[in-house]
Amino acid sequence: MSENFGGLVLVVDDIEENLKVLSETLIQAGYRPLQAKSGERAIEIARKAQPDLILLDIKMPGMDGFETIRHLKADAQTEPIPVIFISALNQIEDKVQGFTSGAVDYVSKPFQKEEVLARVGTHLRLRQALRAVEAERQKSEGLLRALLPEPVAAELKERGSCEPRSFPAVSILFSDLVNFTSIAGRLEPRQLISELNDLVSAFDSIMERHDCERIKTIGDAYFAVCGMPESNPDHAIKLVEAGRDMLRFLQERNASAAVSWEARLGIHSGPVVAGIVGTKRYIYDVFGDSVNIASRMESSSLPMRLNISGATRALLGDRIACTARGSLPVKGCEDLEMFWVD
Repeated sequence: MSENFGGLVLVVDDIEENLKVLSETLIQAGYRPLQAKSGERAIEIARKAQPDLILLDIKMPGMDGFETIRHLKADAQTEPIPVIFISALNQIEDKVQGFTSGAVDYVSKPFQKEEVLARVGTHLRLRQALRAVEAERQKSEGLLRALLPEPVAAELKERGSCEPRSFPAVSILFSDLVNFTSIAGRLEPRQLISELNDLVSAFDSIMERHDCERIKTIGDAYFAVCGMPESNPDHAIKLVEAGRDMLRFLQERNASAAVSWEARLGIHSGPVVAGIVGTKRYIYDVFGDSVNIASRMESSSLPMRLNISGATRALLGDRIACTARGSLPVKGCEDLEMFWVD
């Protein structure tokens, strides 16, 4: 990166000639200078304009440079802005006070233009580099939050690892799109991915609204939970309500969409174990018989119906109406009691 990338530099000095010389020097080098003749004015401009760098004199009437930088560093808006002192005070104690007050550099008067430009360029490049690092850090944290539940992402960021945990009371939902393979075969790849993005985005919004958490998608299957990683005494009710909203969304969407989709939904409640799997590509996954039974509830469902287990039904009480289906055979399990959510 070249020095003259157009950085905004605030020049603070009570002497007009110094302001003129420094501003002209900066303009010739390709920078954009702002001017302030007092510490009070410098603080006001810094808050509004957010310059990339401040050149600050020390000996000024009223608020001097040391008091000015204290105010700048105490304000969250202006604290990150690097400050270079330019001062006729050139004793070692003055420079030490300048650095301890938060300045990144110190130039003694009378100054040389070449020295000022060299120091300005160095610190502007450094700030640009720090901004780039911060942008990448925020991007990485955003990706981490997108991949993992918020509490899990926070623990991983803080500790560098996440302990597997047992959750004694969780509800698990599986959904599967009906006739997905045949419908997908008729769609162009871009249209298919667009359709899936639309559905998954809507389902994610529904889950968030009901305090539930999507774990992952597996092809056209959607896997979500409630009651973890933070416990929720109403996990069954909230996940059933979310499932009903998923079906309602599909019904409303199908009324006008070019492609119609139907889904089977199943929910079961019980204990699970969860943790992060992988080291290069993090996957937060959920394991246990409860997950398998929830998957069987989905496969035992019908298009645009929500099928739940007896365990989930027992947690709903009289808050959500259900219709008993009786005990039905389940692959790999004994017969299980099932209910339609009305």
